[in-house]
Amino acid sequence: MSIIRRLFSRNLKSEKIIFSDTNIEESRQKRYNRFMIVMKFGGTSVKTADRIREACEIIRKTAQEDRVTVVASAMKGVTEALISSGKTAEKRDESYRMAIEEVRNRQYEAIEELFSGSDKASVKAGIDTFLQEWEEILIGVSLVKNCSPRSADLIAGMGERMNNYIIARYLESTGTPAVYIDAREIIKTDDNYGAANVLFDVSVPLIRSRIAAVKGIPVVTGFISSTVNGISTTLGRNGSDYTAGILGHALDASRIEIWTDVDGVMSADPRIVEKALVIPEISSFEAMELSYLGAQVIHPSTMAPALEKGIPIFIKNTMNPTAAGTKIVCTPVLHETPITGIAVMNDICLINIEGSGMIGKPGIAAEVFSALAKRKINVIMISQCSSEHSICFACSRKEAADAADALKCDLAKYLEQRIISGIQTTADCVTVAVIGENMIGSPGIAGKIFSALGDASVNVLAIAQGSSERNVSAIISAADKEAAVKAVHKKFFGV
Repeated sequence: MSIIRRLFSRNLKSEKIIFSDTNIEESRQKRYNRFMIVMKFGGTSVKTADRIREACEIIRKTAQEDRVTVVASAMKGVTEALISSGKTAEKRDESYRMAIEEVRNRQYEAIEELFSGSDKASVKAGIDTFLQEWEEILIGVSLVKNCSPRSADLIAGMGERMNNYIIARYLESTGTPAVYIDAREIIKTDDNYGAANVLFDVSVPLIRSRIAAVKGIPVVTGFISSTVNGISTTLGRNGSDYTAGILGHALDASRIEIWTDVDGVMSADPRIVEKALVIPEISSFEAMELSYLGAQVIHPSTMAPALEKGIPIFIKNTMNPTAAGTKIVCTPVLHETPITGIAVMNDICLINIEGSGMIGKPGIAAEVFSALAKRKINVIMISQCSSEHSICFACSRKEAADAADALKCDLAKYLEQRIISGIQTTADCVTVAVIGENMIGSPGIAGKIFSALGDASVNVLAIAQGSSERNVSAIISAADKEAAVKAVHKKFFGV
């Protein structure tokens, strides 16, 4: 297989190679898959009939040149309604029925605009089947007063099932052959409900055989999956992006396209910096850092299976399809600017543990982070002064109270002995991170960052720099967020 892959350049679609009779069919199939494009459309790109039309037009144009596999999310807002309905039913609150009607109305509204004649009635009947299943699950949840993780996953994936069914049927109605595929048939996972781990050894053969059998465009539900026993699971936050990455990996796709509502990965949040720039090409590391720290364009888990095989990922805008977008690759062309982008993580709390008795005393840091780990607190950033007088870390605001309680319980002996003098929590903070491959080995970057913040009168509460030198992060007051981002962006990009 590796020999065949090396024979084909991603950029030489017309290259002719002669195969022996013994492997000609296998080689033909690999060549067929090699130039497949996996296209994923996010919730904002398929939230209404008009958006579905636009997305399908993009799909049709692409399918004229290449083989295409489509992945779509639920209509924007539907997944939230589904998750909420499970919690409502658990309380035996009959208002969960209102959620069913609201979602039904959204699906029907799109169907009314997209279809006519017998197609309209047929698609509505298909959607009614999904809605009936959802209602039956909620009735069960209400009766037992418990929405288990297993039930929650089954409910949460209903939006993808309905929307991909509509998209596949709409493509068919316009003369473009398409087949709806429930990803639970082909993506197998463990039973870690809510964020299941993919069993690639099982899933890859299933994906390849199922997609190869489709005559037309496969339209695959994002986000959902199942165990080997057929129990529904979900892939976690931004799971539809991950679905695209899994399919691209299994099919040896030539590229993966993530279609969203922005022109690409931006140098900063355009809601803060009006003249933020689209980044033409970035590394997987830069994309992961920007996404993790708030850019919210693509989730890091999406990139791993694709980039493992060197498959580039493109971020594209459904509302501006001619825009070049952003290309994510393992080794990008170096940028002209010393930094790539600025990301902000909101709703952060800073927790500081200090005491003169901590100086030179081994094991305290280990106990701090062990206490947090036991409560499953996610630590976003860590900073410790060289005197060992204090340790501070950042966590999300929703986890701050639990984190402080864990520390007070597990470090009680140090508090009683005055080894630790206090544990302080500073709320209403944000993390501003400056990221870029060009930062490696470039002197003066940190100086420029903090000079810009100082000129903007922004007080820095804590600082951390990754050992790779690709990331410098600062925790500041949320009130200073806009001033900080604008100042740093202007310092490096001039706008």
